[in-house]
Amino acid sequence: MDRIAEKRLTDWLDSNYRKPLIIRGARQVGKSTLVRQFSDHKKLTLHEVNLERHPTLVEVFKTQDTGKILRELEFVCGKGPISGEDGLLFLDEIQAAPIAIQTLRYFHEDHPELPVISAGSLLEFTMSKHSFSMPVGRVEYLYLGPVTFEETLAAMEKGALLDLLSNYRLREVFPQSAHDQLLELQRVWLLVGGMPEAIQRFIDTNSLDAVFDVHDSIIETYKDDFAKYATQADLLRLHKVFNYVPMAAGEKFKYVRVDPEVQSREISKAVDLLEKAQIIMKACHTDASGLPLGATINRRVFKPFFLDCGLMNSICGVQWIALNDLKQNSFINKGHVAEQFIAQHLAFMGKSNVSPFLTYWLREGRSGNAEIDFITQLGQVIVPVEVKAGKSGSLKSLQQFVHQKKVQVAVRFDLNIPSCQHVSHALRQTKESVQVEFDLLSLPLYMVEELPRIFHDILSRVAYLHGAE
Repeated sequence: MDRIAEKRLTDWLDSNYRKPLIIRGARQVGKSTLVRQFSDHKKLTLHEVNLERHPTLVEVFKTQDTGKILRELEFVCGKGPISGEDGLLFLDEIQAAPIAIQTLRYFHEDHPELPVISAGSLLEFTMSKHSFSMPVGRVEYLYLGPVTFEETLAAMEKGALLDLLSNYRLREVFPQSAHDQLLELQRVWLLVGGMPEAIQRFIDTNSLDAVFDVHDSIIETYKDDFAKYATQADLLRLHKVFNYVPMAAGEKFKYVRVDPEVQSREISKAVDLLEKAQIIMKACHTDASGLPLGATINRRVFKPFFLDCGLMNSICGVQWIALNDLKQNSFINKGHVAEQFIAQHLAFMGKSNVSPFLTYWLREGRSGNAEIDFITQLGQVIVPVEVKAGKSGSLKSLQQFVHQKKVQVAVRFDLNIPSCQHVSHALRQTKESVQVEFDLLSLPLYMVEELPRIFHDILSRVAYLHGAE
């Protein structure tokens, strides 16, 4: 079970101010499984109703009579009275009955003691087609993304490697053998990705061919969903954006490259729908002059990323490459796979009750461009993050950003073992050279989930040293 999601659900269940919870996330990221595992863990009686399978319930929900609705659901579930004493009501695939979304507010008002969770895919598509009052202020949200790399290690029973990652301190020696194992596992993960079914299939079969079959099925399911919930006019543009983003992950988005014959505002509608449905993500340009980062973003300037690395690679056609070649070091250098890997982990690293949020920094000028792959916030600190697919790379953009924004600590992800070094560099400006000084935290790509913990340690050390001075 997702550790962050489990904690969020536990806090929600125990809260005196609990409201009905809507779990948001793309199809097949494990929303329903999460609820079932959570109810088992808490020893709750789960009253689960799949609204796609019971279309006649729409008429009952239209009454907005929660007593009548609960009575009807009791006989659908067949587990006796639905109560808040030891029960949990789960309305799955709620997008199939949009009126049920509105009814959540009445559950909150009439039965505040009853824990109610709902989940659905492509809710934004449903909302765009129906006019009803959203239960603003009467519901809570939990945003769920794909399974992470460390969660996959847990599923693969790699306990020793997990312990090393979660307890490692920078001044310790990182075992080279463990580093090699983790690099190999991460290369495989880039192909398998974080969709629960794909991970389980790989664990069961150790076959990438079997994983690719799962990917193909999920991709076709998404496309079928578009046809069910999108208008015919939007369907073609949705398909074009859906196919374009995996090929352009990490690149500045150009509307004309999606379809030169269609106006950008029409493409933008498709992008916004897919983003809200969490099938794609945007890293928007931010000036990064202060917190919050969202205060200075430009949503028209962005880099797109896909929901999942494994699905992205399948859409790009990696299954047609010899499987042995896919495991070689060179594979990670193709396209923006490493950046996609970091993006889908960073996006869900913040609060789980707010929509995933990514930013980057771009400076375009006559003398050359400068770009920082990601700008993130750790505590009250703005952190520039560079991603390198290999073991080396230029730090020119990072130095420009550090100088301009007066940053003390920067982060680089690459294929090297963890380290932290002080960088002192003479940076050439238009008329003079300036000395740039900062600490560079370098972490292997597979350690992205440990970034907040390790960065906090580094920041504490930097603050101590500056205080001593």
